[in-house]
Amino acid sequence: MNQEKIGQIIKEIRKKNNLTQMAFAAKYGVTYQAVSKWENGKNIPDIALIKQISKDFNIDLDDFLNGKITPTKKKSHAKKILLILTIAIIILLSIIIILLLTHDKDFEFKTLTSNCNEFTISGSIAYNTKKSSIYISEIDYCGGSDTTNYQKIECNLYESSNNIENKISSYSYEEEVPLTLEDFLKKVEFNIDNYTRTCKEYSNNSLYLVINATDKNNKVTSYKVPLSLDKSCTE
Repeated sequence: MNQEKIGQIIKEIRKKNNLTQMAFAAKYGVTYQAVSKWENGKNIPDIALIKQISKDFNIDLDDFLNGKITPTKKKSHAKKILLILTIAIIILLSIIIILLLTHDKDFEFKTLTSNCNEFTISGSIAYNTKKSSIYISEIDYCGGSDTTNYQKIECNLYESSNNIENKISSYSYEEEVPLTLEDFLKKVEFNIDNYTRTCKEYSNNSLYLVINATDKNNKVTSYKVPLSLDKSCTE
């Protein structure tokens, strides 16, 4: 999922429908500041909202997630459908069978949360039978008051399967200016598109974050944050 392209689509459909950011925000029960962040590529709507926006403005969901605008096909007039079916019923049935056998199913969505009391996150998995996309943002530390200024912090996204750990992605900070854990987590975002594992292959807690923070005395503080899906995957 390309959040900058998704933001441009939201901006374009909002303007085409003569909606202000305030009006668009009111339509979906969010603040206009949230709409502004979407359109500037700083964040994306909740997955449920993306589905609703695509439905409301007749945008193909797969293309929406990939940053394209393709209107969904509207039903033809009943008489035209009847005429086409009469003339080419065998051809149409053949095409339908081929499409059913080869076309990917629509994306399904699951919410990722943390069952670690020290952290809260906002995340989701969009998936079909062949691939999945993982999006994680807004990681908050709520385990106490950690005011330490760290010289280096790294946040890694892992998946564990059959006792084998696979690092999916990493986000790190190492600068001359020290940074607190809370400020670092505000910057962290994972956006993994076209991940080859499908949703049904994830088990509870198979996805997790590992955070390593190093202070000026080279003391490392580590956190492991298990991630869980709101519901098990059926595909």
